[in-house]
Amino acid sequence: MTGAWDGAGLPPVAAARVAGGRDGGTWSSALSTGEFAAIRSVGFEPVGQVMGSAVYRVGRSGRYWGYHACGYRSGWSNGGNPAPVALSGQGAPSAALVQVLDDARRAALGRMTAECTALGGDGVVAARLTMAPFPAAPHCLEFKVIGTAVRAAGEVRPHRPFTSHLDGAGFAKLITAGWVPVGLLVGMSVGVRHDDYRTGLQRFSWSNQEVDGWTDLVRQVRADARAQLRRQAADCGGRGVILADHDLRVWQEPCLTRDKQTDHITESTLVGTAVVRFATAPARPRTLTVMPLNGDGDRLRRRLAQAARR
Repeated sequence: MTGAWDGAGLPPVAAARVAGGRDGGTWSSALSTGEFAAIRSVGFEPVGQVMGSAVYRVGRSGRYWGYHACGYRSGWSNGGNPAPVALSGQGAPSAALVQVLDDARRAALGRMTAECTALGGDGVVAARLTMAPFPAAPHCLEFKVIGTAVRAAGEVRPHRPFTSHLDGAGFAKLITAGWVPVGLLVGMSVGVRHDDYRTGLQRFSWSNQEVDGWTDLVRQVRADARAQLRRQAADCGGRGVILADHDLRVWQEPCLTRDKQTDHITESTLVGTAVVRFATAPARPRTLTVMPLNGDGDRLRRRLAQAARR
């Protein structure tokens, strides 16, 4: 099944694949045997492998785009203060870059969730989100997410399908502990800092010392990425986030405002799953199995009976 797609609903190829799976009554997944058994042990069944993808053109560098502008004003105009960190979370030009990357991930996740809904699933486990260069197309990236849709055996359905990076075993442990996944999240921040005069002195010093400007750069970017992740978790109703992966990239580029000078750019990315508690009643105490080995079974039964009457 092929044809033009207006961007609404499932792409024709995905719709044909979902329809074929439903009509055939079989399902596919990337689950291992252990993960499959773990999911079934907590009352869920796989309904099919699901996927979403989106190709975006993303100009990540260069003077034309200006995403990595440091905003540094040299000389006496800044009062001799250290170069600030231009942070995406505080409205720096890099915020536009973070926004387009976030839009691309959301598009891929939305298409995967649409496939889950079409299969009658309640959510997606073991979702793997990747970003890779699109072949033969400079500045173009493909965002792809693949997971396994699952459906609960009971009658209670979530308001919307959940997404999670947790594998089958991790998902089963989460359900057993009284928590459920809500959504797969990506918190990202980009920070740009000009390599000012003080940074140059510390960088090429003959003595061992901290380059405090770069320390401040990585600290602020990591903190901003965590703040973005917490905000997204709160927006989707999550009480906490189980972290799946974190990455920090640091590189140097020519300064966009000062010729023959450089900036350092840091990009922090955090991937995790927002979770919420579904069981509020206190857990029942676990029973202790005792096997008497010395013939004192009668005395033990009397003591247990006395304890039960208290």
